[in-house]
This record gives sequence, C-alpha cells and structure tokens, in this order.
Amino acid sequence: MLISRRTFSALGLAAAVAPAFPSTAAAKIVDTETAMTELVLGNEDAPVEVIEYASLACPACKHFHDNVFPQIKADYIDTGKIRFVYRDFPTNTPALAAAMIARCAGPERHKGMIDIFFDTQGQWGRSENPLQALTMVARMAGLGPKDVDECVRNSALMNGIQKKAQTAHDEMGVNATPTLIVAGEIVEGAMEVDKLKAAIDKALKGH
Repeated sequence: MLISRRTFSALGLAAAVAPAFPSTAAAKIVDTETAMTELVLGNEDAPVEVIEYASLACPACKHFHDNVFPQIKADYIDTGKIRFVYRDFPTNTPALAAAMIARCAGPERHKGMIDIFFDTQGQWGRSENPLQALTMVARMAGLGPKDVDECVRNSALMNGIQKKAQTAHDEMGVNATPTLIVAGEIVEGAMEVDKLKAAIDKALKGH
C-alpha cells in the first residue's frame, strides 16, 4: 500500500515542472498540519458518522462521486442527519499525488479540488506524464506549477496520508476503494444507493 519516495520520483511526480506552464499567484499552498485537516461535510453534531475511503484514481470512486454521493448529500448531509467524512486511500502513485495537491489547496478548497480531480480523472489518470496533467488540472483552482511542485515534494504530507491509509487498512479492514463505513460498520454494496441508504437509516434508528 505504501508508495516510496523512490517510486514517486521514478514516475516524474517529484521532478521539476516543465516551464511551459507559467506560475500563477492566485493561490498559496497551506502548511502540512493544515493540509492534513479532516474533510468533514454536514453537521458536526449529527447522530451518525459516515466515512468514505476513496482513491482519486479509482473509477468506482468516481462513479460513487457522480451517482451515489449527490443523493446521500441531499437526503442526509444537507438535512443534518449524518456527518460525512472523506478520507484518502490512494491506490497508486498518481492518486497519491492528486490527494496531496487537493490537500495543499487548503481546507476551504479541499472538497472543490476533489470534485475537479474526479471530473478530470480520465485525463490525468491515463497520462504518460501524470505530474504535468495534474498540474494543468490544479490551475483550475489557482495552484501554479511551483505550488504543485512544492506540494508533491512534501514528504511529511505524503507520509501523513499514507499513514492514515495504513491505519484504516490495519484497524478497520479497508482494502479496496471506495469503502463506506456507517456508524463503525463497513457497508457491503455501498455503490448501490438503496443499500447505503438502508445502512444509514438503520444507524439513525439507533439514535
């Protein structure tokens, strides 16, 4: 599961960005501690917590993001019934780089960056030069090439993301993406809206 710095570098993900992309000054990346802030949607005091472990390079995660999550958001997050937590579980090196860049944008822009990376997954996920493709996508959020380069060189951030993913694997049995956990229980078949809703409704009845 853990991706080494050597692998990261070998795929060009820690190399300097080509000068074809001029730096922008529209946004600054945040420090490591701020970047590792948990992404939580909904009411902090909601009776039920739902956790999604996802990889930005995972087609099934994109399907969940596009087709399942909007319904869960409308019915449970926006209505204050659940506290939804998104956590990174990168399945390959480009996914790890994308997760790092999304976090570097800061807590206020983290969700928007995730949306952008899922929407453009077909572009950077299949690119022969992942860093260049990710850099182009990051410009949509105002992150320039220098910001992206600094971000993917941040070993503390890389290790922090991977440590949390490893903990999820070791302590909660997460071994695939997306994995949805409702009130502490992994939901089988969570890609089906009805099954996920049934698990959430069951948890809500206990409160």
